[in-house]
Amino acid sequence: MPRFSIIVPAFGVAGRLSQALDSVLAQSFGDFELIPVCDAPDSPAGAVAAAYAERDPRVVALTSPPSGGLGVARTTGMGTATGAYLLFLDGDDLLAPGALAAIDARLAATGDVDVLYLDHERVHWWDAETSTPPLGPAPDGAFAPGRAPRLTGVSVPVWSAAYRRAFVTEHHLVFSAGLFTDIGWGGLVTLAADRVAVLRSVCVRHLVRRQGSRLQTPGVHQFDLLDQLDTVLVRAAELALPVDRFRPLFEQLFSVVLRTAAHPERLPAHLRRAFFRRAARLYRRHRPAGFRPPAGSVGVQHRLLAAGAYDAFRALRSANQAAARTVRGTPLPRMARTRARYALQLRRPLDENLAVYCAYWGRGYACNPAALHAEARELAPHIRSVFLVEPDAVDGVPEDVEYAVIGTRAYWDVLARAKYLINNANFADGVVKRPGSVHLQTQHGTPLKKMGVDQSTYPVVAAATGSFTKLLARVDRWDYNLSSNRHSTEMWERAFPGAYETLEYGYPRNDVYYTATADDVARIRRELGVPDDKTALLYAPTHRDYSTGFDAHLDLEAFCEAIGDSYVVLLRAHYFYDGGRARGDGRIIDVTRHRSSEDVCLAADALITDYSSIMFDYANLDRPIVVYADDWDVYRETRGVYFDLMRTPPGRVARTPGRLAAAFRDGSYADGSAAALRTAFRERFCQFDDGRAAERVVRRVLLGQPPESIPPVIPLAERIPAPAHALVRS
Repeated sequence: MPRFSIIVPAFGVAGRLSQALDSVLAQSFGDFELIPVCDAPDSPAGAVAAAYAERDPRVVALTSPPSGGLGVARTTGMGTATGAYLLFLDGDDLLAPGALAAIDARLAATGDVDVLYLDHERVHWWDAETSTPPLGPAPDGAFAPGRAPRLTGVSVPVWSAAYRRAFVTEHHLVFSAGLFTDIGWGGLVTLAADRVAVLRSVCVRHLVRRQGSRLQTPGVHQFDLLDQLDTVLVRAAELALPVDRFRPLFEQLFSVVLRTAAHPERLPAHLRRAFFRRAARLYRRHRPAGFRPPAGSVGVQHRLLAAGAYDAFRALRSANQAAARTVRGTPLPRMARTRARYALQLRRPLDENLAVYCAYWGRGYACNPAALHAEARELAPHIRSVFLVEPDAVDGVPEDVEYAVIGTRAYWDVLARAKYLINNANFADGVVKRPGSVHLQTQHGTPLKKMGVDQSTYPVVAAATGSFTKLLARVDRWDYNLSSNRHSTEMWERAFPGAYETLEYGYPRNDVYYTATADDVARIRRELGVPDDKTALLYAPTHRDYSTGFDAHLDLEAFCEAIGDSYVVLLRAHYFYDGGRARGDGRIIDVTRHRSSEDVCLAADALITDYSSIMFDYANLDRPIVVYADDWDVYRETRGVYFDLMRTPPGRVARTPGRLAAAFRDGSYADGSAAALRTAFRERFCQFDDGRAAERVVRRVLLGQPPESIPPVIPLAERIPAPAHALVRS
């Protein structure tokens, strides 16, 4: 009996088979038999193997139909093998010099273990790079698999171990037909083994082919992976595998599944959803009790698989391109003449009385920048104020507001010369932070969802964000960052680490909620077409990073029918979209394109939203808020959130359309319990908003007044109820 039987399946590798066989025959340890298994005696690989068998009696050439794959070829070789230990080698891999001697010495030291795991080296096809995947921690000598529970065998290639043949025969271990047999084999072998050991020496040099492995090509064969996984986990359950061994086995098997699902090129388009759904069923069937997914983006994938949320998972595979195009920075000056002009303007002195404003990447005259612009014209009329807008937003700019169209010469001229640069997003990467200039970041909402560098572990939004290095470079231009509550202050410091000064002054756009009058509200309602005798419900859903295009997530026509004709719905889609495309009989009013979200909020008697930051602003009005959270679990996993909105909501929470409608039919949306939730919410998130935020900012940033001369923030508990609070309609 030879010490080793080395089985080499060789399909389509005739050009490199000679090197593989030579690497075995050249070993200093000669007690072995070499069994190449080819597709046919007269095939190119078969001819090579036959020639070696003629020259060396240790070579036994076999054939196996290629339709059975490598698994059947290996099983065929095992049927002929007579060695004490079985080793496998792919037909284009190499056995490292001295490998057999090292394996024999290790087996002599450990005794006859069932499996000896070996280190290997991956060599890329151009021979320019190698890597040695670690086997992981394990005891020094022979040990039971339970002592190294993360060494499950499923991540160890079949050719990276030596197997005691009597052990394999006793447990009837064979390779199945099809693909992904390494995973099934490795898992079943480790489950059956009593004693294993590790050799931390590179024994195999595995070639990473340029054309890749068939495992990565699309086709129905990708479902073989799920078959192998199911086989291993069923066997683990039959053995009543201890939890500390079952969990890493489960996690490692599904990490392979998730890698496949995350690469759409591995599955034909018509099979992707079916693959994911079957994987989800297996996940739920085999998931061990108390299993906690790993941290980071992999954990997100685990949770989405458990939920069967294919659409959300699909978004994780590649960033939402529509969102990436929408959430864009303003363009760099591309034409040589424009670049030269900008460079020339940068040499001129700063204009100490020039301020430029921009909101939502140039979408119009809105948000905190617009509120500051209006306040600056009152308190600092000597400062020229220019608003930057995209060409399609020009019509929405008030007639008395000076503007510059993004990308034009005027745009770059004012950016080069302005002393003050105010934005609720970021200026283009090409904008230079000049010495003496003042950049104010106003933000455009209180963060529930993860922002800035905190997005790095959420693949969809991370891809849409682009380079985090560039993001931090933009943060480095900020001199001031605005906050409307202490929660925001803390989250901005995490999301946008920088040397800026935080101004806890409140949001200027929210001032109007404390200064508006009943006449203002009546006028706005008339402009929007809200009947006097109707209760107006503002429905403002946020953007979903995992979906493309606007999705209301609620059948508004059915909702209106369910709540009765005393209500009308004001639909305001996220600012990424031009409109909500509402259809109805006049009870649904699409206000998406209305310039001012503050006006829309003032017109509404109650707010329905999901995870939009509009809830934090609307809370200043102390009017009812209902959270419609039909996909909270998916949203939380794909976008990431800073706190659990379901535990600390601003009012009632509805998870289904029926419960949402019921809250308005029975009036519970505005009862005492809802009011108590809203009060706690306001105390936390309306800390600095009191109607004078814009004044504080203008005095500090544009007029340079010292902090002690700035009007102080009035704590919420001490404020006299603002006129707007009395505007809640009965």
